[in-house]
Amino acid sequence: MSDLDSCMESNIEKFRSGYVSLVGRPNVGKSTLLNTILGEKVAIVTPKPQTTRNRINGIKTLPHAQIIFIDTPGIHKPRQRLGEVMNRAAFEALEEVDIVLFMVEPEAPRSGDLFVIERIKLVDKPVFLLINKLDTVKKNEILPVIDAYSKLYPFKEIIPLSALKTNGIDVLLETVVKYIPEGPKLYPDDIVTDQVERFMAEEIIREKIMETTQEEVPYSSAVEIEQWQVRDDGVVFIQANIYIERDGQKGIIIGNKGARLKSIGTKARQDIEGLLGTRVFLELWVKIKKDWRSDERALRELGFR
Repeated sequence: MSDLDSCMESNIEKFRSGYVSLVGRPNVGKSTLLNTILGEKVAIVTPKPQTTRNRINGIKTLPHAQIIFIDTPGIHKPRQRLGEVMNRAAFEALEEVDIVLFMVEPEAPRSGDLFVIERIKLVDKPVFLLINKLDTVKKNEILPVIDAYSKLYPFKEIIPLSALKTNGIDVLLETVVKYIPEGPKLYPDDIVTDQVERFMAEEIIREKIMETTQEEVPYSSAVEIEQWQVRDDGVVFIQANIYIERDGQKGIIIGNKGARLKSIGTKARQDIEGLLGTRVFLELWVKIKKDWRSDERALRELGFR
């Protein structure tokens, strides 16, 4: 190799790839950020906390890098076995990545934030502090937040942003690329998530339940697809079970003369059709699985580990 070739090769930016986890307490905007980065909806988003129950991988492919984001359940004080499983999924994601993104709101640290920081201290990885919802405060209100968090942990980078308004997203991506290692492309360019279609459909149905019901019912519900059949005319037939914990919750989900269940089904079907790019026939059944959130066997049957 000539000196000229060697010089040209050294100036070529090598491809980078790596894994990045999104962690934080519930409802700080992790799933919104993931969807904004990808330009597509891969994680359900509602105003209710603890929306995400599973780890969801989103894949962002850039000309010179590929970043695999892991959106984790909000870390919280668990009240049932399900909460313990959700926390464990988030903690495991801290160990399996190249960078940890710790997301907070633009305010003084809460007890939940302090709890997350104590877990982060156990991890030997670069940790970025993402101060989300920048659009909701004045610029001079951010500096005290940065100062407060800087005293708690030596963050490698501190990035204020707005996941909803997309402010700061480009800066975040550019900074992440600097920290992930050189490596090959791990997924094809057109893949934005490694989640299977059935899981995505279950999440869409659960999102519509959370949007249309109140109080404890959304957290007591789980969705399981029992049948998935592609018919000769191309229509996808889906039969899904909605599990709740008590008899009284069944009526809430179904609603007066079945109106609420019909609304859940219609909204979910429309989103699933958008996901699959084809017509969908969606059939929903509401069933009781008593105290499933505290039942180890029930959690395994519903895919929680």
